[in-house]
Amino acid sequence: MVQVTEAVFSQGVLKPVDRLQLQEQQRVRLIIEPVDGGQALDRVAALNRLRAGIASMAFSSSGRLPARDELHDRS
Repeated sequence: MVQVTEAVFSQGVLKPVDRLQLQEQQRVRLIIEPVDGGQALDRVAALNRLRAGIASMAFSSSGRLPARDELHDRS
């Protein structure tokens, strides 16, 4: 049976918020997914990497820019 619950990590131990239906010494598989703050920190870090990448790019154009009529075919 699959059970989904939250837990708190404290002093090296995961402590479930809800009571689990497990036998003593039963082995289980855990998938750890932060529920508070983790995604926000990842988002901020990703945004900072994006801004740094944009700042390091060199956008330049040599020669004249095309006129409006040259950009749009009017035939």
